[in-house]
Amino acid sequence: MAKFRQQKIDEEMKRELSFIIPSLKDPRLDGCLISVVAVHVTKDMKFAKVYVSVMGKTADEAIKGLNSSAGFVRREIGAKMKLRYTPEITFVADDSIAYGAYINEVINDLNRGDK
Repeated sequence: MAKFRQQKIDEEMKRELSFIIPSLKDPRLDGCLISVVAVHVTKDMKFAKVYVSVMGKTADEAIKGLNSSAGFVRREIGAKMKLRYTPEITFVADDSIAYGAYINEVINDLNRGDK
């Protein structure tokens, strides 16, 4: 039963972060599209790791901007979600989309070599 609750909290936080992140005013985030891929909250609800995909700028610059505004994001999450503890948020770049495109390119190259 606790695992189901954990998944619900992860998904709810992911949904709320998707609304909060576009409203951030950090200049490092201007001109880039940020999508929340996944959220993992620890069992004790003290820490949350947010995996984001960044398009438009370098991921390192956008992650620095997100981590600098983590306190504001945490406060907004605390106001929106009714939790006993609001987790400390850490943003991490997720490169699974780029990795998938690379694998697809390798497979296509191998298929072209056979013909």
